[in-house]
Amino acid sequence: MKIGYTAAILAVLMAGTASAETISVSMQSFDNNFQTLLREGLQARASTLNGVNLQIEDAQTDVSKQRSQVDNFIAAGVDAIIMTLADTSASPGISEAAAKAGIPLVYLNLEPENVDKLPKKQAYVGSQETDAGRLGGEAACSLLKEKGEASKAQVYILMGDLAHQASRDRTSSFKDALAAGDCKAATIADEQSAAWARTNAMDMTTNWITAGQPIDVVFANNDEMAIGAIQALKASGVSMDDVIVVGIDATQDALAAMAAGELDMTVFQNAKQQAASAVDAAVALAQGKSVDKEVWVPFELVTPKNMVEYAKKN
Repeated sequence: MKIGYTAAILAVLMAGTASAETISVSMQSFDNNFQTLLREGLQARASTLNGVNLQIEDAQTDVSKQRSQVDNFIAAGVDAIIMTLADTSASPGISEAAAKAGIPLVYLNLEPENVDKLPKKQAYVGSQETDAGRLGGEAACSLLKEKGEASKAQVYILMGDLAHQASRDRTSSFKDALAAGDCKAATIADEQSAAWARTNAMDMTTNWITAGQPIDVVFANNDEMAIGAIQALKASGVSMDDVIVVGIDATQDALAAMAAGELDMTVFQNAKQQAASAVDAAVALAQGKSVDKEVWVPFELVTPKNMVEYAKKN
């Protein structure tokens, strides 16, 4: 059953945490801004629970390295595993290995390929990625209408790692949102993967600018890439008043860019709540309790009008 995260769920998950649990974590990358927020959230939640020992390792976006980490966790007989996947298509094999060993497994943030077929004692905690793209697309279209550019806009998309379902879902739902409304005549001029990275996005945007084509909207699958696009546009002398830039995550760097009038909107992804929910689920599963297979934490649109509400949320 798909549910939203509520206080009632938290109460169920956290009922009885007196015994000691060792939870091992494999993170996609310590270098990724949002993954860092998740890691900090995991540590913060675990620190509030008596007897929970959290061990976190960096997969450095390497699928083989991450699988080796999981195999080591299993060999060590840990009580539960939490992971953000380096490659979402690797999840069936990882799920099978954990299930065979009888070790609970919680996928966090990046939706596993086998999310609809997770074995017993396994769960996924994240946010509906299509909502992020939809919110960004609808808000971008509203701004285009205000500027009188809804029918002629040239739109560029910076995608995350194509191995991640999040990247594909955010992109497709953004395009669907434009096509479903007053911006259906807007042109998707190009869409390229910048692999979630600021520097890659800066290089990609520079290439688009150099090509000499108009850029009316840049939709980035995360804030890091949105900031990279902004840096490229500014370096090329493009006025930020002329380009709508949309990100996802509502990181502190993104909010600073919004306060400076450079980022038009982002979509808040609640790292703290996702991380806390993952720890709670792992503890509950380690104690033999049942949890819902999918726990959803809602996305929220952030604009200059409400950004102060999100100043300290991520």
